[in-house]
Amino acid sequence: MSKPKDATERLICEHRRAKFDYAFDETLEAGLVLTGSEVKALRNGEANLNDAYAMPEKTGLVLHNAHIGQYKPASTFAHLPTRPRPLLVNRNELDKWATKVRERGYSIIPLALYFKGGWAKVKLGLGKGKKETDRRDTIKARESKREMDRALRRR
Repeated sequence: MSKPKDATERLICEHRRAKFDYAFDETLEAGLVLTGSEVKALRNGEANLNDAYAMPEKTGLVLHNAHIGQYKPASTFAHLPTRPRPLLVNRNELDKWATKVRERGYSIIPLALYFKGGWAKVKLGLGKGKKETDRRDTIKARESKREMDRALRRR
């Protein structure tokens, strides 16, 4: 896990593969609408953002396929692990991002899930999927940077 930017910010999980598969233009912080057992499971770190995405719908922005594990003591009031979860986003931002998704072929991908001041937040990225050549360029740039850093350390 990376260091939190603020003392009240605690990272739960991160979607590292997204930075490799997508080229992001903008990011946005959104709140999550959760049940009690979901919050407890998040505090235990039982979350996974692989294959998760957000879609603008009639009611607002909704997070799909985000896996939040079961909280064992809440077995009678348990939640579904991959249920669609509403996101709390400013209406202007939602409208702007919804038009980009609809007209330009962008995708909304969750990048990180964290607690900020006691509230569960998700960092969303608006981007397009990279082509195979773009991925190769990313790998090439990363490898060359790593080699330069090694050369500087040896001096």
